[in-house]
Amino acid sequence: MTDTTAPAPTTAPAPAPGPPSQGGQQQGGPSGGSRRRGGGGGRFRRPRRKVCAFCVDKVKEIDYKAYTRLRKYTTERGKMVPRRTSGNCAKHQRMLTRAIKRARHMALLAFVAE
Repeated sequence: MTDTTAPAPTTAPAPAPGPPSQGGQQQGGPSGGSRRRGGGGGRFRRPRRKVCAFCVDKVKEIDYKAYTRLRKYTTERGKMVPRRTSGNCAKHQRMLTRAIKRARHMALLAFVAE
């Protein structure tokens, strides 16, 4: 008796849709919780909040004559560093802007890079 039917191909079951596993690591920590709970290195990590350097030093007034300190808050091209980058509070950023402008008019700081 000859068998004319071909053997059924063996296929592995398709994986469930979802995020790919990380090289065989188990999901969650020792408590067996969710991946999101542990704060384990996702793409959308919120950076640490910067602290205003002037508030830490308890500066009451920013002097335009202290151009060495003002130079840290300008770029190489002479632009002012924004508040979200420098970490200054709104009050000290306004004082810093005023001091940088005054130092530029007194020729202590350059308006543009050479």
